[in-house]
Amino acid sequence: MSTSPTTPAVPTAAASDGAVPAPARPSLAETFAVYLRPRVLIVMFLGFSSGLPLALSGSTLLVWMRETGVDLGTIGLFALVGTPYTLKFAWAPIVDALDVPILSRLLGRRRGWLVTTQLLLIAAIVFLGLCDPAKTPWLVAFGALLVAAASATQDIVIDAFRVESLPENEQAAGMASYVAAYRIGMLASTAGALFMVSGFEAAGFGKADAWMWGYLAMGALVVIGILTTLAATEPAASERAAHDPAHRIENPARRVMVAAVGAFSEFLTRDNAILILAFVVFFKFCDAFAGAMTAPFVIDLGFSRNDYAAIVKGVGLAATLIGGFAGGFLARAYPLVTALWIGALLQSLSNLVFAWQAVVGVNLWALTVSIIVENFTGAIGTVVFVAYLSALCNSPLHTATQYALLTALAAIGRTYLSSGAGFVAEATGWVTFFLSSAVAAIPSFVLLVWLQRSGHFKALANAAAAKRSAQNT
Repeated sequence: MSTSPTTPAVPTAAASDGAVPAPARPSLAETFAVYLRPRVLIVMFLGFSSGLPLALSGSTLLVWMRETGVDLGTIGLFALVGTPYTLKFAWAPIVDALDVPILSRLLGRRRGWLVTTQLLLIAAIVFLGLCDPAKTPWLVAFGALLVAAASATQDIVIDAFRVESLPENEQAAGMASYVAAYRIGMLASTAGALFMVSGFEAAGFGKADAWMWGYLAMGALVVIGILTTLAATEPAASERAAHDPAHRIENPARRVMVAAVGAFSEFLTRDNAILILAFVVFFKFCDAFAGAMTAPFVIDLGFSRNDYAAIVKGVGLAATLIGGFAGGFLARAYPLVTALWIGALLQSLSNLVFAWQAVVGVNLWALTVSIIVENFTGAIGTVVFVAYLSALCNSPLHTATQYALLTALAAIGRTYLSSGAGFVAEATGWVTFFLSSAVAAIPSFVLLVWLQRSGHFKALANAAAAKRSAQNT
């Protein structure tokens, strides 16, 4: 599709932003080498620890419950245990403001919280594994809620640790590695856990004992995250923030309040704050709007659920992983604003592939191409977008709170703005729906032009330069 008349094709940072000159473009060897840097490898292993718990309170748990005869109505209510993931910004100020007794003194602010949440996560997974869904489903619900809360808190800390540990030119690479390891962690707690339970049953364990030992084994895998945390070093920015007067207020409640108010006020007093927040909401909107109807569209065309599952879980997963690393290469090779333009355009144009699929109809090769394009371009957009969100969080006193808030805002497009996608598809038909989903990218294009011309990316580049200078001192 074509952009609005005022939208440049894919401008460079200096073209209309006046940003500081970008460093020389890295060679291919340097681009690959960034993934082997210790900081990036640490973030990668933390990604595994982050992805592991999600299915243990979600899809894997639901399989266990259904096998033990829990009714579908009760199982449906278990969707609510995911609430901590959507509300985690509410207690992120606690992570920013308070230290964990003993551990924060020994390991630092972020690593102290990481080990604490990982220990709590192990305890919650073990507790859940010791429950019996058939006899005490509500105790299982409590255990699942504990797992989700500990997991969401770990995510808060890992996000803050990643943002503060990695310089700007490593953020996208770190996120690409994080996403890949996150997916592997999810695979371990879904297919891996189910195969393990089957293995215990084959070895002679009863069904209840097999599930219990399967969950205990998943809890043991969290140790990978603990060992990674112990091998890491505390971010320099976090160490400096620990000595800030705001972090040393004696009253814990007042310190949390100061952190919460400071995080929001510091962000909202920036130039173009409202435009930035709107851009955060709309950047992934066109992708989410089409994605909300992808599965119904495929089934509606006449594909079987097995066709869809095989392509999405197989080829689609591979395309997502490759796209994530491609996004990391892109963000490292080009200025942030250029990478955002490329990601935004790819996301929009990829929706046109599904309009083509609607015309082609039932064709497995065409569906494979469509899913590859969607997952590949979506992953590029996600990694570049996360690099942008990370660049916005440049105050070490408020990293956890601000990043959690920004990701919550980004979810608005996926959760709420996309909720009417079905009505649009029903009223217009599939071809027109996917064409209109591509047009839904226009608000993000307009906001990107506005932010670029207002000097927003120049300010981010200056902040990143100041951060690099501080890290080198």
